[in-house]
Amino acid sequence: MAETKEYITNNLENGTVNISEEVILTIAATAMKDVEGVVPLGGDSSGLLGRKNNNKGIHIALSEDAVEIECSIMVLYGHSVVEIAKNVQNGVTTAIESMTGLKVRSVDVSVVGISMAKA
Repeated sequence: MAETKEYITNNLENGTVNISEEVILTIAATAMKDVEGVVPLGGDSSGLLGRKNNNKGIHIALSEDAVEIECSIMVLYGHSVVEIAKNVQNGVTTAIESMTGLKVRSVDVSVVGISMAKA
């Protein structure tokens, strides 16, 4: 069964650049795990990475001019939930915009749990 992938296409002077949904997922996942106090869903860092069937906690919606992202995270006990969520929003937005040139319309963060020990 063929899997259809969604791409965002940027028309440039010398041609086009197609950016896969998987690329955006991977950038978002890496930015999330780089935030101190975020514990990956599933207990290990591979649970966040945007690999095929392994993008737990991240959903994206692509449009012609922007990206909307929904992230679910766990926070390490002792860290400020609100501060971690803000850092995830800033980190994901900065990473995607700087690496792809795409506009990030929103990054919605859902804190789904607290972890007592870093995985």
